Amino acid sequence: MLDQYQCSAPARVVAAPFLKWAGGKSSLLKQYARFFPTEPVNTYFEPFVGSGAVFFYLQGEQIARSVRLSDINAELINVYRVVRDDVEALIDCLLHHKLHHSLWYYYHIRGLDREPGWRERASRVERAARMIYLNKTCYNGLWRVNSRGEFNVPMGRYNNPRICDEPRLRAASRALRGVELAHMSFEEAVADAGPGDFVYFDPPYMPLSDTANFTSYTQDGFGESEQARLADVFRELDRRGVRVMLSNSEHPLVRKLYAGFRIEQVYARRHINSHANGRGPIHEVVVLNY
Repeated sequence: MLDQYQCSAPARVVAAPFLKWAGGKSSLLKQYARFFPTEPVNTYFEPFVGSGAVFFYLQGEQIARSVRLSDINAELINVYRVVRDDVEALIDCLLHHKLHHSLWYYYHIRGLDREPGWRERASRVERAARMIYLNKTCYNGLWRVNSRGEFNVPMGRYNNPRICDEPRLRAASRALRGVELAHMSFEEAVADAGPGDFVYFDPPYMPLSDTANFTSYTQDGFGESEQARLADVFRELDRRGVRVMLSNSEHPLVRKLYAGFRIEQVYARRHINSHANGRGPIHEVVVLNY
């Protein structure tokens, strides 16, 4: 008989997003659950991985035999690869950032991508730690770059930012084992998707106003022409018998681009907006071909 005072093992941390990301889906998962496939799928594709909220949820449900995550943001994919393959070295580097965090230090680290050849000289762990550090300490957790690919968000006002969440990073590393990660366009990412596969698209949203456009996660942006290209890919996947789900803003152009498909509304809340009073509840849409 076990001693009644014997300590139980600590609860295993459930894998969840380790980055704050504009458009992250953590708060919408309860509404999204009814849209996800209920039977196993061959391969799960997520070409705009962002914070990975949907991936981590589906990985916990174990619905896919294999997973392919991708994004056009090269630094983001590098972060995922380092979390998967070298999480302990990443944690050591983040602890260094945590120790030295200050106003001066933030702008020093932010400015590294202005130095010629920095990306080539820095290790992939150093690049990943820089991105996570800036994400945890910048204003509103917003990842935004200018036309030269330089991160340009000012430092946020946080009393004690959680720069290195060791349990969460280790849980994410376990969830990412065996997952294929790629830096590529959404067209390339789903080029070989076929019947039995499931694709979830979470692109930068169509902005509802001129001040609501937070699509500059790379220097290339994502405008109306890219939205139209994505709709063409959605239709092509439908013709190939792939199950496809897409999220976007409740916008007339989105309704027009996906006319003929099932369109459902969900209730969301803006977490990233330049004005605090602009972070209220809004409607978003989910487009499905099943």
